[in-house]
Amino acid sequence: MSDKKNLKGKVTVVGAGFYGSTTALRLAEYNLFETVVLTDIVEGKPEGLALDMNQSRSIEGFETKVVGATTTAEGGGYEATANSDVVVITAGLPRKPGMSRMDLIGVNAGIVRGVAENIAKHSPEAVIIVVSNPLDEMTALAQLATGFKKNKVMGQAGMLDTARFTNFVAEKLGVSVGSVKTLTLGSHGDTMVPVPSRCTVDGKALSTLLSEAEIAELVDRTRNGGAEVVALLKTGSAYYAPSAAAARMAKAVIEDSGEVMPVCAWVDGEYGIEGVYLGVEATIGKSGIIKVVEGSLAPSEVEALKAAAEAVRAKQADVKDL
Repeated sequence: MSDKKNLKGKVTVVGAGFYGSTTALRLAEYNLFETVVLTDIVEGKPEGLALDMNQSRSIEGFETKVVGATTTAEGGGYEATANSDVVVITAGLPRKPGMSRMDLIGVNAGIVRGVAENIAKHSPEAVIIVVSNPLDEMTALAQLATGFKKNKVMGQAGMLDTARFTNFVAEKLGVSVGSVKTLTLGSHGDTMVPVPSRCTVDGKALSTLLSEAEIAELVDRTRNGGAEVVALLKTGSAYYAPSAAAARMAKAVIEDSGEVMPVCAWVDGEYGIEGVYLGVEATIGKSGIIKVVEGSLAPSEVEALKAAAEAVRAKQADVKDL
């Protein structure tokens, strides 16, 4: 067990549903942060979950303190989140079977705007990680609502979609997930761009191990990865893999790791794409997005990325009025 003196920083997770509470627990179990704050508008829920998590500390060997805080739409309770280094916004409705992420835009926009404004008031220096759906649009909205610099606001998408792609490739080939490297860019939705040209298994190009048709099938399954889980669960949506992705991003920020991750970031000139939040690779550190990394892509993949940018640009232009 590490000494409490080694713990640093404060992270807030807004929304204590399955996604938020699992993210909070993952962050606490890293034994890295001094404090993890979990908030929700359901009275007593975050406090109860925090109490439960804290009682697991001696078993799992972590010293991070979990604090629960009930908040109100008017901004009550947010003082518990004050001076957070990182804020993960999970608040909003999850998908139901048959719903697309875009079906959530109206109702979730109001929730995310309110949360973002309260976070900006209490933690003006925070880096924000948005996970509410529709992801690309809610990331753009959070930046507008906070007024933060664009590098301080990012969305969790590519980390999750890449993890799904990796899992499907590993299962298809019967190899360890650690031997597989994949990448997905573009939007967190219909215009997701899995990047087969950058996928390898034990250093060998994926295209030498699977046929074009087999790769296309895995790409399609990745694109619909969330919907597949939603359809099976029937109530609610995925949270184990998504929370792992969001927690890793928060860890990269607090450690100022400079790790390159696929995330939803502000793109302004990279790949010939101007002024839009989009899934790309970026270097992550304590300032948020340090820089967008332009990796090598096949011409068809660049075109798909540009098409994704135009698809989300139109929707992101609309969110300022939501």
